[in-house]
Formats: sequence, structure tokens, C-alpha cells
Amino acid sequence: MSTVATLDGGRQGELWRRLRAVTDPELDESIVDMGFVERADILADGTVVVDFRLPTYWCSPNFVFLMLEDVRAAVEGLSWAPAHRLTLHDHMFAEDVNAGLAAGRSFPEIFGALAVEDDLSALRAKFREKAFKRRQETVLLDLRRTLTDATLLTMDLAALAAARPSAGPDDAIGRYLEAVALRWPGCGTDAPAFRSYEGAVLGPADLDGHLADLRAVRINMEFSGALCRGLKGTRYKEVEMVDGEPTLVDFILDRVPPRGCAGPSAHTA
Repeated sequence: MSTVATLDGGRQGELWRRLRAVTDPELDESIVDMGFVERADILADGTVVVDFRLPTYWCSPNFVFLMLEDVRAAVEGLSWAPAHRLTLHDHMFAEDVNAGLAAGRSFPEIFGALAVEDDLSALRAKFREKAFKRRQETVLLDLRRTLTDATLLTMDLAALAAARPSAGPDDAIGRYLEAVALRWPGCGTDAPAFRSYEGAVLGPADLDGHLADLRAVRINMEFSGALCRGLKGTRYKEVEMVDGEPTLVDFILDRVPPRGCAGPSAHTA
């Protein structure tokens, strides 16, 4: 079985980088980091084989389809445009989904009368909003440790991009900028770096209330992510504890900071 440990240069490295960029849309966490990619191999003829698994047998089919649709797009975007074989395992609709994906069918074409939604774009938009808010909170809290609220809220996108320390898996500013670009395609670099998802400009007096709204979204997503990791670990006998993994008590006691935002806020004047 291939694992993240196989990361290297060349095609295999490109494959894993693209897969890592695919997120569970409900959690906004990489499907690789979540352990959903069981295998990602390149055969001798260049064909890509990806095996996919999930925390439960009954994971919502529309969520499953969205993830696999994104996996397919990631694989089809590889530099050598390979043939591919994507296989969902251990799911109640695995046979239908696998056959449908191989035939290029849409979600309603696969599930027929069982598909409550003919179009998953509204669901994607909902998850995109949640991801935007989670990423914005991470960046706001991190920058708020060193910048005043007034300075923070007058930053434009160019200034925020300049504050980006590095590009990589933990590039919180880069991920937020991607969410901004999805929300407002084509917006200029002189646009405000931080505004509400509806586009409202924020002032210092608004920030605490705004952050409280973002926090509610993030806590919900963090809790769902912890639950998914726990279910997957139990299902596949991955019982070892992960350092720093929040428990249910941590959520109840509000001890779960946003990912990538360590340390207390110290500057709000």
C-alpha cells in the first residue's frame, strides 16, 4: 500500500501534491491528511490508481461524490494527463459510485430517484463559505497577535500576500487567499483583505462580533473533523493517539484553537 511516506519528486510527488490539495468539503481538511487516500500509485504505463476509503460505511453519498469528483479533477490535471482508475472501498454505494465515475456520470445519473439534489453546486457553495470563514479566522487570529485591529482591517490583499511567510501545507495565508479568489474572482490586490463573506467592510468595533461568528463555524468543523478521525481510526484499527488531537472535553471547555494559529492573542488595541 502506498502512503504519504512515498512522497518524492517526479510524477509520484506531483500526484500526492495534487491529492493533498483536495479537501473534505465539509471539514476543509486535506483528504490525504484525513487518511482517506488508501493507495495512490502510478503503473508502468502511466495509469494512475487511487483507492479511497472513508470513516463509515454510510458517509453521505453527496459528500462522497464531491470528494471523488475533486480527486478525478486532480488526477486529470496531472502533467502527463494519465488514464486513471479511482475506486471507493467499504461504502454502501461503492459499486454504484465506482461504475458511475468510470462512466463519467453525474450525481443524479448515478443515484436516480434517490438523489434529493439534482445539482450539488448549492452544497459546494455552502461548504465554500464555511471554508472561507474557517481560513479567515485562522489568519485574523494569527495576525492579531502582532497587529492592532485598525492596522489589520486596513490591510489590502497585496499587503496580506506580502505577509505570507512561506508556501507549503501549513500556508494559512495562501489558503485564505485561495478562498478569497473563489469568493470574489478577479478582485484586485487593492481590495480589503478582510471583509465579511457577504462583502461588508469591517471596522475595529465589528471585529470581536465577527470573530465570534467565525469561531462558531470553526468549532463545528473541528468537532466534525475530530469525530471523522476517531471513527476512521476505530474502523481501520488505527487506535494510536495523535499528539494534540482535541477531545470532546477540549471542545466543551473551549480549548481548541484554529489549526495553524498557536499562542494567545495579545494585541487588540
